[in-house]
Amino acid sequence: MRSEATTVDQYLAELPADRRKAIEAVRRIILENLPGGYVESMNWGMITYEVPLEVYPDTYNKQPLMFAALASQKNHMAVHLTGVYMSDAARDEFEKAYRATGKRFDVGKSCVRFRKLEDLPLDLIGKTVASLPMDQLIARFEEVGSARKAKAKK
Repeated sequence: MRSEATTVDQYLAELPADRRKAIEAVRRIILENLPGGYVESMNWGMITYEVPLEVYPDTYNKQPLMFAALASQKNHMAVHLTGVYMSDAARDEFEKAYRATGKRFDVGKSCVRFRKLEDLPLDLIGKTVASLPMDQLIARFEEVGSARKAKAKK
């Protein structure tokens, strides 16, 4: 269920009322906790929080480096936390904290899926978003990229 919206407002307007309310609430938490420098935009058919290309142009796909994203899919909604999933330690810490909330832990490769807002621990999402300043995301990206390049040479 990829959106062709070009603005966040347009994306939100396309959603059914219940989904719009949930996505807006999660968006508010993300924006309240988003470290400086990241920008909100539409990319890959979802609301994204990215490192602008003017700040870091050296990405593997020539697209802004994505930190987080928010999407309404066919059967669920999702918060993508790419920055967390770039580090095994950060991912493990997030998973442990998430499970401690008692809420259903439904994850994909770099996302947390939820069907209704009550399924998502908003405090943890806010804390997680706030925990990774842009310079640390870039360093993590470069570290992962270096490791990937080293494996390819073997």
